[in-house]
Amino acid sequence: MKLTVIGYWGGYPKENEASSGYLLEHDGFQLLMDCGSGVLSKIQNVTQPEELDAVILSHYHPDHIADIGVLQHARLIQGFLGKKTQTLPLYGHDLDQSEFNKLTYKDITKGVSYNPSEVLTIGPFHVSFLRTDHPAPCYAMRIEANGKAIVYTGDSSYKEEFIEFSRNADLLLCECNFYGHQNGKSAGHMNSIDAGKFAHKAEVKQLVLTHLPHYGSLPQLITEASSQFAGIIRLAEEFQSISL
Repeated sequence: MKLTVIGYWGGYPKENEASSGYLLEHDGFQLLMDCGSGVLSKIQNVTQPEELDAVILSHYHPDHIADIGVLQHARLIQGFLGKKTQTLPLYGHDLDQSEFNKLTYKDITKGVSYNPSEVLTIGPFHVSFLRTDHPAPCYAMRIEANGKAIVYTGDSSYKEEFIEFSRNADLLLCECNFYGHQNGKSAGHMNSIDAGKFAHKAEVKQLVLTHLPHYGSLPQLITEASSQFAGIIRLAEEFQSISL
């Protein structure tokens, strides 16, 4: 299983970069997790929009779904140019019916609602869900394939339920929108101390901090998280690739 970071900024993309988007690959299957602003432009350095096999969304805030519309049009236009593709499944929750309905576009994409209480199989991936603490309904995901597990938190403040959900994961892709001296709970986000504590308690193999703030010194986030977690800690970076 291979993870490639396409975008990692919280709220909006930094100049020439992208907000949340992560490409998972296994056995030739390409699954995009979230599709925020700038993701469609950036992902073309790694793969083409018409080559994606599925997309799964944590929630419907713009920094996680802003490029869904242009993804739909990219596949439409490539179809006109002769690259015929199957209807692309876009997996999302149906707690916001208005946003969910936008996932279906002609025969280009089809919105598919996931049941958070069940394991979802998408190609070679098995996805489990956990409702997060965030102003909009949002789900963390545990994605497993070939005996490996990646946990993606989506957006959330710290909650104890994350620990068992993420137990012994090979990689924890954890949102970290605040520095250690800040309290992100009311905004529905974690800080660096929360992320480190989470990784330590869940005994994960490595921690990647993502959904990063636009200010301050980002390496400070690693220093603060390492006060709680002694394992591997990285900042998410554009086109960073991790194979498990």
